[in-house]
Amino acid sequence: MQRFRTAASRRAATAPSRRPGLRTDPKTRWCGRVAVCADVVATALPVAATLCALEEAHVVDQTAVVTITWLLVGWSGKRYAHWALGEGRPIGPVFRDWLVLLGILAVVRTMCGLGNVPTAAVGALLPALVVAVVARRLILRHLRSACRDARGLRHVLVVGEAETVESVIGQLAQRTDHEYVVVGACAVGEGEVPSGVPVCLRLAADEPDGPADDSAVAEAAEELGADLVFVAPGRHLSGDRLRRLSWALHDRGCPLMVLPGIIEVARRRVRLTSVAGLTLLHIAPPTRDGAQTFVKAAMDRLGTLLLIGALGPLFAVLALAVRLGSPGPVFYRQTRVGRNGVQFPMWKFRTMVVDADRLQSDLEAANENDGHMFKMRRDPRVTSVGRFLRRYSLDELPQLVNVLLGHMSLVGPRPPLPEEVARYDEVEMRRLDVKPGLTGLWQVSGRSDLSWHETVSLDLRYVDNWSWSWDVSVMARTVRAVLDGRGAY
Repeated sequence: MQRFRTAASRRAATAPSRRPGLRTDPKTRWCGRVAVCADVVATALPVAATLCALEEAHVVDQTAVVTITWLLVGWSGKRYAHWALGEGRPIGPVFRDWLVLLGILAVVRTMCGLGNVPTAAVGALLPALVVAVVARRLILRHLRSACRDARGLRHVLVVGEAETVESVIGQLAQRTDHEYVVVGACAVGEGEVPSGVPVCLRLAADEPDGPADDSAVAEAAEELGADLVFVAPGRHLSGDRLRRLSWALHDRGCPLMVLPGIIEVARRRVRLTSVAGLTLLHIAPPTRDGAQTFVKAAMDRLGTLLLIGALGPLFAVLALAVRLGSPGPVFYRQTRVGRNGVQFPMWKFRTMVVDADRLQSDLEAANENDGHMFKMRRDPRVTSVGRFLRRYSLDELPQLVNVLLGHMSLVGPRPPLPEEVARYDEVEMRRLDVKPGLTGLWQVSGRSDLSWHETVSLDLRYVDNWSWSWDVSVMARTVRAVLDGRGAY
């Protein structure tokens, strides 16, 4: 908790001050305008050039129709909204919008008697798709960089029971890739908020008789200059009470966000609906079968065959280096635990002395990992060649054979040892619901520098929310992580 308090305090201290009631966000407005301009240029220029080359009539009018339609499709899909620009993985939504654009243009041309959309014109629309994805990735990178530097942050007032408020503050303080910084809390009841965030108001645990508490929360938000209010419902914060609080906040122009209490659920799995006056969140189950799993399996096999073929000479060089670097076999075979607890033999290039497993018991006191894994930054069992292989993850390459045999996937959680699994609790066992991976969120987010809690959180986020597009993103990030070598030892 001390680490959370420090992170939250640093963001709050470096965040620019604002006068109360200011709720504008120039940063996101500027990014939205950039996204619109990029879409206009990437659509209008290629389409106009193509129509001129095809000697189509009314080039300007057709270009304007195509460009405006693309903007309207994006606007209806909320692609220019500030919250959409701050979300990752834009490929899927943008591609769906692009297909909608093709459908609309086909209908419009048919109604106007212009015939089907020419194949060349479809090709001219490809830059709009590519630029839309690239622009949003660059905008997302800019927004996250600004958040890490405490620029463009949104001040938040958290309302809820003390224990829940503390949980929300800790969850936000763990990461800096978001725009929210907590500047105050309104605690329901008399519980303590040990994170150090000022409690500016205490609300009665019992249901109040009048709107005094609701007005007090709105006034506190104004005094703190909060951009919005987070409300975490609980046993002392009922639906009716939340409704009245929303009236008080909205009457003063202060936005409200309700925290349902679920964590690490991708937005694509959440659907909002309303029944009999009740607002419901439908949480789709994690993907375990269907077309996406077929694509993942095909990508694993095809990608592995291509990598083995391309890296064949490197395998030979590394095998020779291991053989000459120290006495012992080239490969190291170790039993690991895969999906649903099934054990399998995993292969690596040997990076330690031959009797390394026997020597580990003498080094347990020097373990630098706070969980079930054994990690030492300067492990004396590692050979000189092994240090080089580990730094750039070259020792993991033989696991491509495990992927080809179906034991592992290209992307997934780290494959654990049987003795590690024996100490897993119910939450940690969920890591075994998918195949372990050659790479994953653990490898691209810091590897051995991460705590055990952070490692499990990353793995569970992947287990519950994976998609083939996410796998592609992780594999792309793996190249940079390998070259960087951070956390590899």
